[in-house]
Amino acid sequence: MEETRLQRHVRAPWRGLALWLLAIPATLVGLWFIAVVSMITSFVGVLLFPSATMLLRERLDAYRVRINRWTDVQIARPYLPEPEREPGLSGVFKRFIALVSDPATWRDYLWAFADPIVSVFTAALPGLLILYGVWGYVLAAFAGDMIGHYGGSDWYTYIHVTAGYGRDTGRVVSTVIVATACIALGYAIGPKMLTAYGHWGRAILGPTRKSELALRVQHLTETRSEAVDASAAELRRIERDLHDGAQARLVAMGMTLGAIEHLLDRDPEKARILLAETRASSAKALHELRDLVRGIHPPVLADRGVADAVRALALDHPLDVEVSADLPARPEPPMESAAYFAVSEILTNAAKHSGASRVWIDMRHENGMLRITVTDDGRGGATLDGGSGLRGIERRIGTFDGVLALSSPAGGPTIVTMELPCALSSPKTSPS
Repeated sequence: MEETRLQRHVRAPWRGLALWLLAIPATLVGLWFIAVVSMITSFVGVLLFPSATMLLRERLDAYRVRINRWTDVQIARPYLPEPEREPGLSGVFKRFIALVSDPATWRDYLWAFADPIVSVFTAALPGLLILYGVWGYVLAAFAGDMIGHYGGSDWYTYIHVTAGYGRDTGRVVSTVIVATACIALGYAIGPKMLTAYGHWGRAILGPTRKSELALRVQHLTETRSEAVDASAAELRRIERDLHDGAQARLVAMGMTLGAIEHLLDRDPEKARILLAETRASSAKALHELRDLVRGIHPPVLADRGVADAVRALALDHPLDVEVSADLPARPEPPMESAAYFAVSEILTNAAKHSGASRVWIDMRHENGMLRITVTDDGRGGATLDGGSGLRGIERRIGTFDGVLALSSPAGGPTIVTMELPCALSSPKTSPS
């Protein structure tokens, strides 16, 4: 649920303090990293360097997760792909060289020691101001008298806390005013300082241009392989459907027509029966071919676009499906096909596994993205783990740089959201 402005201001100072406290374990891991680096000229250092690097990366991933969740800044993991694991010393040295030559490794090290200082003046500052304001209230209430009573001396900003402090109304009032100002200022600047900290995090913990290109190449390699596998599986499915369905019927029709040819003169009645059976078989073969074509690329999708194709899909679905589409124009054909079959598979999963009675589909184009949300009122508990159909959908739309998000708490509802980057091609034309 999206936070209100008030909630952001209330929560930001304490989130900033939490990020500051994360520096304690990160700094300890950084010290261990330094110790390992100091041994890097020995074989022991080479052996320990990968584990120390992975430990530091794991700690800094905690920063990335929280910055992504708590600010408007998004930080992707910047690390270059590691080489495939190989047995023996050659594999150890290859991994060591890959990690040492990754700029993100040394930027992680910089973060571990610079962040405790930077965070004090950014993320943690609002929380520290609030705590300082609370300390001012404590001084005004009783702590100031205790400090003066025992002969101590302290300063609260410009206010001197000494003996007789509690009897000096002017100093007490000044303390309360300053404390209130500190608390108000802390809450006021919390979100801005947290965002500033997020930009600092992206500058150090985010990917560089080189790592972005390397990660992009890795992603394209994976999605290309998945697209090839999906295409091969689809071709096998089409071949199997043709072989087991229409092809078998056509072969049987050919044999039946041969039998009819021999029966025309001897047994016309039997020939008429066989002709009727052949006509029924031809109708079934035609129906199967139409179903096969519809599975490859439905005619309604080609003729009327993805919105109307999904509406047609909803009409034939066993569940009560409501479709809302706001597409001012049509996406490119490959994108339409990917979106259509993704929705089709989600609807199939809902009918088989969700226990739902109703499904809502919302399709719209926003900020260069085709966004599709499918919601059902089933029992929930869906997951992307294992070999689920949702994982297959995620891989297929990943070929188009699409993403899939799933929310399916126990008891429902299940919400599947897909976003595919695309430009709309041909605008709708009104009938003349």
